[in-house]
Amino acid sequence: MDQSELILECHDEEATIRLAAGLAPVLRKLARSQAVVVNLVGELGAGKTTFARGLLRALGVSGAIRSPTFTLVESYEVDQLRLLHIDLYRLESADIDSLGLRDFHEAGCVWLIEWPQRGEGRLPAPVMEIRLVAIGHDARRVEITHAAGLASPLLDKAISPTTS
Repeated sequence: MDQSELILECHDEEATIRLAAGLAPVLRKLARSQAVVVNLVGELGAGKTTFARGLLRALGVSGAIRSPTFTLVESYEVDQLRLLHIDLYRLESADIDSLGLRDFHEAGCVWLIEWPQRGEGRLPAPVMEIRLVAIGHDARRVEITHAAGLASPLLDKAISPTTS
């Protein structure tokens, strides 16, 4: 599959949240016809959970958005979407099958996976990988790798105003 990459800088936490929110319409549209897997990659403290919370909020989750650090999976249902926020940091690769995630690999499901490298070879291929790198106290470099077919005006519009 051909891939494209975008590299952006978010100067503070709010810019990171705006970037995540900008991607919500793109992922919602994709989820109408397929399961959407988004890998969130970065070191501890890079902003993966902040990004995930911003995206979940933009997809319509109201109320508390819990970190899946200890539960491993938090599931939300909003507007005919099932949203899975998955954190594999504390999981061994062999234990991934016990989570029952394969049951949710269908249209209408969006997976946000923190620490996807822990499940390498056992997870479906992502449509997008978002790599966050801390470049200052609240500043982040965000590298978005996606299938080349996603490089549409909708994706360009979603990303362009979010980095200030």
